[in-house]
This record gives sequence, structure tokens and C-alpha cells, in this order.
Amino acid sequence: MASASATATLLKPNPPPHKPIITASVSPPLPPPRRNHLLRRDFLSLSAASTLLTQSIPFLAPAPASAAEDEEYVKDTSAVISKVRTTLSMERTDPNVADAVAELREASNSWVAKYRKEKALLGKASFRDIYSALNAVSGHYVSFGPTAPIPAKRKARILEEMETAEKALSRGR
Repeated sequence: MASASATATLLKPNPPPHKPIITASVSPPLPPPRRNHLLRRDFLSLSAASTLLTQSIPFLAPAPASAAEDEEYVKDTSAVISKVRTTLSMERTDPNVADAVAELREASNSWVAKYRKEKALLGKASFRDIYSALNAVSGHYVSFGPTAPIPAKRKARILEEMETAEKALSRGR
């Protein structure tokens, strides 16, 4: 028989196994380098700040265009309209057609260069009609040469646009 006295042994709980600590070796992406231009979020924050600032300051309306500028526009536009009409009415056999077309193209290019940038004129009916007509005339002469006659339908449309532009000019539009 075995001995009756058993030695008491202390039972120690086993320590929990070490869980490995997993660390990611991938670092978060770096923000793109700052450039000299504004990022979208910078723009939005600046626009929000400017909106708050302008709400506290009374709105100042832009100064209306001066009458001298309007008179100059009407005078220049009328001159271009008359130049288009005289050039389109010339006979194909006229020896001065090429010179008249060259003068018309120069006048129309200077008119467009002068008034295309004016924001106040972009909505005017006279500007729209003259611009369209000048584009059609210049496009025709660039494509077909200065002595090529303008087809009847195109010519009628151009003259109609000139007429509506003159009416709009007389009404201040």
C-alpha cells in the first residue's frame, strides 16, 4: 500500500502563453507635397471665410458701364455691320473684292478681340448676332478664299443676323 501521507504539492497555474504583438510595417500614406496652388479643402475654407466676411459688409454693386463705352461699342459695331453689308453686296467680278474681304477680316478680328473679353456684352443680343455673323463670314473666306461667293442661304442668314443686331443696338441691347 502506498503511504497514506501524500505530500501536498502546490499547483501553480500555468502562465498564459505570450501572444505575439503584431505590428504593421506599412506606414500610413504620406500626404502629397504641398504645392504653391491651393488644395480643394483650402479653397473651400477660404471661400467660407470670405462668405462670412462679405455677409457682414454691405454689398457694393459694380459700377455701371459708362455711356462712353456704350457709345463706342455702338459706333464700332455699326461700322462692322456696314462693312459686312458692303463686302457681301460686291459683285464677284469686282477687282476690289479681295481687298474688301481683307479689310473686313481685319475689322472683324479687331472688333472680336476688343469686345469678346467684355463680360457685360456677352449677354447682349447685338453682340451674339454680330459675333455669329462675323464667324460665318470669316469662316467662309478662310475656307474658300476671298473671291469665292457666299452661298445664298448663308448670305441670307448673315444679313438677317445683321438686321436683328442693328435692331438690338438701337434698343440698347
